[in-house]
Amino acid sequence: MLINNKLIEIKTYTNHFNKFKGLMFVKDFDYGLKLRCNGIHTFFMFQNIDVVLTDKNNNVLFIYKNLKRNRILWPKKNVYYTYELPAGTITDLEINSQIKTS
Repeated sequence: MLINNKLIEIKTYTNHFNKFKGLMFVKDFDYGLKLRCNGIHTFFMFQNIDVVLTDKNNNVLFIYKNLKRNRILWPKKNVYYTYELPAGTITDLEINSQIKTS
């Protein structure tokens, strides 16, 4: 995935256990996660993250920069994918832009 002209490896989690675990208990990471969900929590995470919520076509609907640990993003209408990224990854991404994943 290309975000702000920086190539980020994206791992797609599809099984229930991996989606539930996400980045919990992960100390250092330099990749992102693509989850098929419309809300997340940051309990049991060791660092802050950037989060992008998109529709089915990867049009950006919500952006959360430097989301702190122990927070909840309640499910949001029209959200299809959630991207969890290392904090500081998102700088110029805007609402209504489209994420290119190829």
